[in-house]
Amino acid sequence: MSTGNVTLSLVVGALFAGGAYLLLQRSLLRVVLGFVLIGHGANLVLLVAGGPAGPAPVVGEVAPREAADPLPQALAVTAVVITLAVTALLLALADRSVTLHGDDDVPDAVEDALAGDGGDRQPPVEETR
Repeated sequence: MSTGNVTLSLVVGALFAGGAYLLLQRSLLRVVLGFVLIGHGANLVLLVAGGPAGPAPVVGEVAPREAADPLPQALAVTAVVITLAVTALLLALADRSVTLHGDDDVPDAVEDALAGDGGDRQPPVEETR
């Protein structure tokens, strides 16, 4: 394993660890940031999986064994598009949460609070604006 692959592997690990930590937060903006970090980590995994760079895989100009593998590149482009679309959706949800509730924190589920008390307690009443 070369030094470049070790460095990229460490960066991928750091991106996934930071992304997982942020995904577990209550703030929706931190969740979006965590999702973006994991998306970048996945793209780096695809870059490492693609192997060394090579000539473009054009039929008749390059021998098939010498050409670069186009599959990781296609997967990386697909991952970028999916990450962008899901990030836009998550940002819209966070914006809607801020508009409706004044902050982007995810509240505790009412059902969880009721289940913890054996179902005797009434659900909290939310203020309406």
